[in-house]
Amino acid sequence: MSRQIFPGFPAVPTLALAFASALACAGPASAKTKPAPKAEQSGAASADTTKTGKPSQLASYGDWGVFLAQSDKSKTCYALATPKDRAPAGLKRDPAYFFISNRPGENVREEISVIMGFPMKEGGGRAEIAGSRFDLIVAGANAWIKNQAEEAAFVDALKKGSKLIVKASSLKGHVTTDIYSLTGLAQALERVEKECP
Repeated sequence: MSRQIFPGFPAVPTLALAFASALACAGPASAKTKPAPKAEQSGAASADTTKTGKPSQLASYGDWGVFLAQSDKSKTCYALATPKDRAPAGLKRDPAYFFISNRPGENVREEISVIMGFPMKEGGGRAEIAGSRFDLIVAGANAWIKNQAEEAAFVDALKKGSKLIVKASSLKGHVTTDIYSLTGLAQALERVEKECP
């Protein structure tokens, strides 16, 4: 299974989608805004999404949005969120995103990708959920679970947890911490699975 960054998924809206999409095109193998509203918004993919492959939001569950990007040859669905808290507070950096994607045409399910918003040190970072720690591998400002065999356990922990903490060091030596709410993630992943089984 090859890892990818989505070619662009928007600032949750346009920027994140675009970044996410770019993530789908180049992953560790080759490269060695506001959260969605609380109420669910359902809808079908637009004609523009089907023709161009640009992502469109299908729904929101708690702090997670569900997106679909589809072209004639491929289909990608993903759940995406932005951090609720970022530390240190005064550090200037780009927006961060955490997303979990399915690409049925490539037989990829629940792949984890992170956009940190700054170039990271090669040593990687880590993700923590309820006392469990998972190492990340980085490429520039993007990160993935280092051990792909742990990805299923990581997603299971996410579904059961209340918050996710992502820590990484920048090239300048700043250690940063992003905290994500996991409210609505389980429902968002159910929708991802329904749209991209």
